[in-house]
Amino acid sequence: MTATSAPTSIARPIVSVTKGSAASDGAGVKLRRMVGGPGQASVDPFLMLDFFSSDEPSDYLGGFPDHPHRGFETVTYMLAGRMRHGDNKGHSGVIEAGGVQWMTAGRGLVHSEMPEQEHGLLQGFQLWVNLPARLKMTDPRYAEFPASAIPTDTRPGAVIKVVAGRTSASVEGPVKAEHVDARYFDIALDPGAEIAEPLPRDHSGLLVVFEGSLEVEGRTTDALSVAVLGHGDQLRARAGPRGARFLLITGRPLKEPVAWYGPFVMNTEAELHQAVSDYQAGRF
Repeated sequence: MTATSAPTSIARPIVSVTKGSAASDGAGVKLRRMVGGPGQASVDPFLMLDFFSSDEPSDYLGGFPDHPHRGFETVTYMLAGRMRHGDNKGHSGVIEAGGVQWMTAGRGLVHSEMPEQEHGLLQGFQLWVNLPARLKMTDPRYAEFPASAIPTDTRPGAVIKVVAGRTSASVEGPVKAEHVDARYFDIALDPGAEIAEPLPRDHSGLLVVFEGSLEVEGRTTDALSVAVLGHGDQLRARAGPRGARFLLITGRPLKEPVAWYGPFVMNTEAELHQAVSDYQAGRF
């Protein structure tokens, strides 16, 4: 009888890197669009990723006044500063440095995101995650967690803050995004440190480097950039001489048609027209 060998892991390479493009949103907030803009198209199931970072109040004080959403989720992860959220359903809260809000817009709401500060550094990411057709008209809901509720997976030369998903060391984040089986890790590596982490073979994957530099399968990317991962079932990465800090974001593609108009993301043009009509009629 011949023994059956275990499958060999395949490291995921980087297939594209972009620096994103300068943009503004809300009431003139300056940001960098990393995914979903001219430099990098959406990567199913991730529609858009913005990075905001400024210690100049005029860049962010206008915030994001009341605006609608339907058909997807927003993930706000704060690195520095404070942001207050409120909506027309009576929900409000403040996200501080290290905290996260995972909001499911579902069938629709009108909300605002306003800086809770008049000076100092405001920095963080907002990710848009698509919803499958069966969940696009679900009731809106929120999951909010302070920095103290985000567990860490600590390894030699590495610290992983686990927002969503589970690491290979069985450290599980507080956010559940089962429809795309999302992983959202904030990883810090010491200079020259290496990390190996298994990833689902069928997931789309993004690396968002925002400090230092990172080498993956012979390709180096530095801050501030987003790298799209190719096929495989493992991330193998090594930090550069100044270390590295990056987001590892993966999710199962929905493989559904996308009809997108501003703050509405549906599956068909007819559904988009209905979303606009419902918003204008005050049905959100």
